[in-house]
Amino acid sequence: MQAPIHGTCDAAFHAVRDAFQNNFIEHGEIGASVYITVNGVTVVDLWGGYSDPQRSHHWQEDQLVNAFSIGKGITAVVAAQCVALGLVSYETRVASVWPEFAVNGKEALTLRDLLGHRAGLPAVRTRLPPNAMFDWKLMTESLATETPWWTPGLEHGYHVNTFGFLVGEVLRRVAGKSVGQLISELIATPLNAEIYLGTPTHLHSRVADYEWPNDPFPEQEPVGLDEEQLLQFNTYYNPSGLSGAGVVNSSPWRLAEMPSTNVHASARAISTLYTSLAHGGRHNNVSLLPQDVLNTASSEVSMGDDRILHRTSRFAHGFQLPIPERGFGPNIESFGHFGAGGSVGFCDPVAKVGFGYVMNQMGPRWQNPRNRALIDSLYSCLQ
Repeated sequence: MQAPIHGTCDAAFHAVRDAFQNNFIEHGEIGASVYITVNGVTVVDLWGGYSDPQRSHHWQEDQLVNAFSIGKGITAVVAAQCVALGLVSYETRVASVWPEFAVNGKEALTLRDLLGHRAGLPAVRTRLPPNAMFDWKLMTESLATETPWWTPGLEHGYHVNTFGFLVGEVLRRVAGKSVGQLISELIATPLNAEIYLGTPTHLHSRVADYEWPNDPFPEQEPVGLDEEQLLQFNTYYNPSGLSGAGVVNSSPWRLAEMPSTNVHASARAISTLYTSLAHGGRHNNVSLLPQDVLNTASSEVSMGDDRILHRTSRFAHGFQLPIPERGFGPNIESFGHFGAGGSVGFCDPVAKVGFGYVMNQMGPRWQNPRNRALIDSLYSCLQ
């Protein structure tokens, strides 16, 4: 029996509620929340389904769930805040604050290169022990000494799992705090928004369990891989569990800080953050960013063929930017970040939209019918 949909939806946005309901009926949704503001006013606040794949516990209004790469967009905000505070600039050479990084042709790389996925470091070559992603020191030391997979700065490729370690280590060195601490102090606390990187144990009972695909994940590196095959394999599977397979519902995963991959949040919190960005970085008397820094943060750094995804991708300073085949609605000024399986957070400064959608069923990663239905239905109501 289908779990009921809860929450509120402005009458003018009934199409979004219909799309949300239909995601459960036609697209295999287990549990989900969607929260949308327009002009700073909440127009959609819906949740429903179940917080576990066994469908034994109902999804709650304040449900937390792993939002995967939505964390990259949140890390982009923290990086911009550090720029605004004068702790670092986008032109800062990584090696100037992280001397160990100045080897193997990486000496000239900047923070902008890291945020734009231009470092050539989407993977580590040497096989790392299982669960090494929980060891910040090991991961960052391995990346600092790594030889780039392509000439750094000249091409880009989605740093699926290493983006957060690279950017995060720069921010840790200039701010003296981890990305999780910075998120708490500079975003979550002032916005009163439940966004956690390094989710405290006492909150784990409120975190939805994620349904991971049944496909077996490799624990060892296959033999006979050429350089390109090794790059693809290690991007997702070195170390085993790097992307979440086999560990995504565990306490060590929830406690760790992996800014690329394991931010835990509610849809309401994600929308709250992007509502502020939709209003130039200041909303409800809370100032997250000055407009000029936000303008730079959301400006294009990389566009074109992606060495990892093997299709076109487009990035700002940590945010994803819209492309025709994968956008955030019709307005090209929008920016945000998708998460594995379909979650998404974005803002539209033109329509003044703040959007947050999270769920616990791993659907298609590139073209997801669930988030697409929600976004399309929203803009059909705004026409």
